[in-house]
Amino acid sequence: MGRIGKLMMVAILMIALSMAGTNTFSAQTVWLDELDLSAATQGWGVPMKNRSIDNKTLTIAGKTFERGFATHSVSSLLILLEGKAVSFSAKVGIDDEVKGHDAAAEFELYGDGKKLWSSGLMRVGDTARVCSVNLTGIKKFELVVADGGNGNYYDHADWVDARFEAKGVTTFKTYNPVASEPYILTPKPSDKPRINSAKVFGVRPGSPFQYLVAATGDRPMVFSAKGLPEGLKIDQNTGLITGVLSNAGTYMVTLEAKNAKGRAEKQLRIECGNRIALTPPMGWNSWNCFAHEVSAEKVKKAAEAMVKSGLINHGWTYINIDDFWENHRDSKDPSLQGKFRDDAGYIVTNSRFGDMKALADYVHSLGLKIGLYSSPGPWTCGGCAGSYGFEKQDAESYAKWGFDYLKYDWCSYGNVINGLPDNDPYKVSSLSYNGGGELATAIKPFKLMGEYIRQQPRDIVYSLCQYGMSDVWKWGDSVGGNCWRTTNDITDTWVSVKSIALDQDKSAAYAKPGNWNDPDMLVVGHVGWGNPHPSKLKPDEQYLHISLWSLFSAPLLIGCDMEKLDDFTLNLLTNDEVIEINQDPLGKQATCKQTIGELRIYVKELEDGSFAVGFCNFGLDIAELSYKDFSKIGVNGKFKVRDLWRQKDISTIDSQTGQLPVKVPVHGALLYKFTPQKR
Repeated sequence: MGRIGKLMMVAILMIALSMAGTNTFSAQTVWLDELDLSAATQGWGVPMKNRSIDNKTLTIAGKTFERGFATHSVSSLLILLEGKAVSFSAKVGIDDEVKGHDAAAEFELYGDGKKLWSSGLMRVGDTARVCSVNLTGIKKFELVVADGGNGNYYDHADWVDARFEAKGVTTFKTYNPVASEPYILTPKPSDKPRINSAKVFGVRPGSPFQYLVAATGDRPMVFSAKGLPEGLKIDQNTGLITGVLSNAGTYMVTLEAKNAKGRAEKQLRIECGNRIALTPPMGWNSWNCFAHEVSAEKVKKAAEAMVKSGLINHGWTYINIDDFWENHRDSKDPSLQGKFRDDAGYIVTNSRFGDMKALADYVHSLGLKIGLYSSPGPWTCGGCAGSYGFEKQDAESYAKWGFDYLKYDWCSYGNVINGLPDNDPYKVSSLSYNGGGELATAIKPFKLMGEYIRQQPRDIVYSLCQYGMSDVWKWGDSVGGNCWRTTNDITDTWVSVKSIALDQDKSAAYAKPGNWNDPDMLVVGHVGWGNPHPSKLKPDEQYLHISLWSLFSAPLLIGCDMEKLDDFTLNLLTNDEVIEINQDPLGKQATCKQTIGELRIYVKELEDGSFAVGFCNFGLDIAELSYKDFSKIGVNGKFKVRDLWRQKDISTIDSQTGQLPVKVPVHGALLYKFTPQKR
């Protein structure tokens, strides 16, 4: 090769190296902790950058790390990559700061909606696991920490040494694609009377009867009831029906409400027999708002707000006290200190509550009902006195005080299984969610309390809170349960609501009047578990949340501060047509009948032959289509379509030839009622 040829070869080589440098030497490492992490959503607290949740050095299985992102399950962080990332790598694990607790979680990575990697279940003390995924072509990337099945209180999850390799010099943005501005769909109630209470009510012979004719419309209003059986009477000014039925049977009653603008009628079927809670309970629970700071005064104010806000006129009934009405085992708070029980073994309230019968009487005087909380173990979840060994006395106390609802929470019963000394149940110092995987063990404590509850001279709705262990929906009815939790605790995050919602089909077949699957409380309004804040759910996510819980025939228990109800939250909780889906007397639970990408279509059969249909978008893009696959969701013939949130008829469609335009917001829902029409 001559001199000129050699020079040409050198020139070609230099050009090649220069081009390679464009792709190689300008590649960039982008550390996760360099991004804006405030867009992350998580179950508790705030995400931490380069520090643990408790603001300590990041530590996994004894090894410390300088860089990382700490979060509390369940959590999600969305990152807009636009195809500019080559890869992502990190180490993941549970932070050592929660040693001594049953802490566990699962780390997951998603690219454009598809799962790219999962850590599997990780527990505190596990060595950090390495994740490395190819991100070529990925536009939207999501880091998720899912609940580890332990109640998620101590799931301090760390993403450490987390970095992207990018094409060229670039920056990535964290984001939330869900609209932030609240909007109201539900029209204001008419001035004319409308009766909104349930169409069926169950009571046992000999039990005190209390049923409020819930009605909207201008006051004053006069109430009446034709066909009331002997033993019952109605207050014409309040619409409250009280008394006692001695004989079992079915009684058909015509309710009437009148005001200056008009009148309304509604048929009520009273079933006097062995079953109660023939529609899902509706009410409020103190935990998601006040947690350990609950008091009798706060409960009274919540009850008063239920009336003042008008929620009582839409069927909301129960005011339920959760944990911390009892004395605590080791609290430094004087209001939680004192004897657990009297000399006869009857539970003693803490000084915040005092006279429980007086409190129950006050709530009843408002036309509402009242509930209480305990645990089959020696301690409640919060460390207050539980019912272990004193189940009979506690059931008697609840009835004597006049309570209508009991939430019975597993918690420390796991310690009983693991060898708790019978002679001194209060020596155990830790809580345990373990032990509920064995069927006989899972059933035993709930069966025991269920028997004592049924022996009381009043109806007490019995709620089994054991997080779905041993498929509780299959045996909950056999122990006297009326509703049962199907999952771990909910938080006001999209990841939590989504994961719980997608887990409900497995138990749907067991829902029926008197037996309800409970996906946990509503996380709308001001929630916060003792530190209230507006729900982290975006408006569309809240519409989906209420829509699905109504389709699921779930107990509807508000968890927010009742004195801070804004117009948007009231809109969510006072749509009578949506509530009517939840309270339908047939008692069927909706299931997902069709999936189109990230759009899931849920269908619920109704007593009148209609169908409630929810188009629910779990994806990150608007779901827009002309829907025509009606046979796939079991809807055939000619039918009227009504938008329940807007309370507006939108079309009449023939399933053979018609189409329904559907446009569902990101993380949002459309809730329709399909009513058959004569051809």
